[in-house]
Amino acid sequence: MSTTAVLWSEWIKIRSVRSVIGSLAAVLLVTLAVTVLAFATVDQVEAANADTERLFGAFYALNFGQIAAISFGATAISTEYLNGALRISLAAVPRRSVFYAAKMALVGAPALAVGLVSSFSAFLVGQTFMGKYAIGLGEPGALRAAFGGGIYLALMALFAAGLTVLLRSAVAVLSLLIPFVLIVSFVVGDVADGAAQYLPDRAGQLVLHQNPTGSLGPWSGLAVTAAWAAAALVAGWWAIRRRDA
Repeated sequence: MSTTAVLWSEWIKIRSVRSVIGSLAAVLLVTLAVTVLAFATVDQVEAANADTERLFGAFYALNFGQIAAISFGATAISTEYLNGALRISLAAVPRRSVFYAAKMALVGAPALAVGLVSSFSAFLVGQTFMGKYAIGLGEPGALRAAFGGGIYLALMALFAAGLTVLLRSAVAVLSLLIPFVLIVSFVVGDVADGAAQYLPDRAGQLVLHQNPTGSLGPWSGLAVTAAWAAAALVAGWWAIRRRDA
């Protein structure tokens, strides 16, 4: 099969599985739902606090959107490990590197597109509730944060996808990553703040800050998350080349 044919076949797989499409749509839906709920209730009160960073707060909902992005990355890959589907896929596409690259491209591209829409939507919708405290895309760092937020969501989806190939289980990956980003990362941050900024979620979210503190800047923090995702993708590539289907 040509590379184009492989890409097309993988796209058919992704759009044909409801759980995969549902988790991708949830990135946008969850982000917007949390944005409306949070900004319609408490955010003007918080914005009145002089210590509140309004730019970072504008992307609060991405903390929940990233869970859906991780779920999308994991479920898009885990379907290959159900009922021997991977054996059929590799029989059709014996070049495992081509198969793997196509699979990851069709995780990363939709995740990036939906991530950018989610990030910009969260910012713009949220600010409609902020009244006199509203900020626009012209605010220093706002446009960078909106673009960076979308890239961050895509990187987390790829991180999950690479780990799913390595572990061969979406359940294992979700059981590992979701508690990590919701609980463990914050505990580590309280104990060792300097080291915590190099964790994949903490580093990537630096791009959402107007003036990040610490040794990493907004784009270098996102680069750290990209390095985590790249390591997971390389590990997945090694696993799919070396292991039996």
